[in-house]
Amino acid sequence: MKWSLSLGKVSGIQVYIHWTFLILVGWIVFQNVASGQTTDQILWSVAFLFAIFLCVFLHELGHALAARRYNIKTRDITMLPIGGLARLESIPEDPKQELVVALAGPAVNLVIASLLWLLVTLDPGSAESFDMMTMDSRSFFYTLMVANLILALFNLIPAFPMDGGRVLRALLSFQMPRPKATRIAASIGQFLAIGFVFIGLFYNPFLLLIGFFIFLGAQAESNFTQTRSLLQGYSVEDVLMTRYRTLEPDDKIEKAVDLLLDGQSTAFLVISDGVVRGSLSRQEMIKALANYGKNARVGDVMRTEIRQLSADEPLEKVYTYFQEHRDALLPVVKQGQLIGVLDKENIHEFIMVQNAMGNAGNGLPYLSRNNGTSKQTTV
Repeated sequence: MKWSLSLGKVSGIQVYIHWTFLILVGWIVFQNVASGQTTDQILWSVAFLFAIFLCVFLHELGHALAARRYNIKTRDITMLPIGGLARLESIPEDPKQELVVALAGPAVNLVIASLLWLLVTLDPGSAESFDMMTMDSRSFFYTLMVANLILALFNLIPAFPMDGGRVLRALLSFQMPRPKATRIAASIGQFLAIGFVFIGLFYNPFLLLIGFFIFLGAQAESNFTQTRSLLQGYSVEDVLMTRYRTLEPDDKIEKAVDLLLDGQSTAFLVISDGVVRGSLSRQEMIKALANYGKNARVGDVMRTEIRQLSADEPLEKVYTYFQEHRDALLPVVKQGQLIGVLDKENIHEFIMVQNAMGNAGNGLPYLSRNNGTSKQTTV
């Protein structure tokens, strides 16, 4: 994520903290000073904030380690002022696996709360000094215990895409198709989000922010799952483009710009001696023009790290890859031979066709391209 500071790696997972976290620290200090808190209380409040974020990080790490159990990698964990974000490479589609991964985060907070409960029992009077607004050495651990209980319970609210929403989807998926389960969980999440927004308008602006986050997140997850379901049963070979323009490493950027302006393509493969050497997107062209001029070599500015797609790869997985990576155009190979290319836009066009055919009626024939020929598929 942009504007994030790297904190290193934990269990092989890159950890970042967003710069806006400093604004939250500043706001906490300002609020404490404005309310007349002592320097000691301000320091305890800041320490409490960092302790909460440590607990949130452990919550996200719980998700990541549970996902690793099912061979799902976590790209990174980013700490934001509103919480943490663990970016998994994929969400388990097996309901049992999704249930475990979703519950792992809240379970971590419950374990932390249990350990803190053992600690606060050593000082029963700490509960008497409990005050979420005023922090001191005696109330610190008791307040942190309560905060972890709140984090666990709040995350278990069945408001998709929060953990509780994913738990709900996993439970529903035992009885119905995943897309339908997602729609139901997302609808419940959006209904609760409207409630958060309504309460936030009158009582707490923070709930307003959470409500918008839940509403938009639920809609995005529902759309994404529905789209993936439309792509099930299709492979890359069904939608690849067999007519495309290419460049060579020794070509000038000027030629690439001419090809860009002469057609609809916004990215090109760079090939020499029949081998794919890289790709060049519109953004990379513009950047090269600004930095090096029109006479720069394509080979000097092209993207060399390029994934090759196999013709029989499931289209739904490739769609997910395009959503999560910046690749503009990927080569498609079959038995070691280049047979075409694929980009995100072509998949989107295929989705629009599928939606249109679905609205027209099921069982209608759709002609899809396959290695330069057409084949009839029932949709």
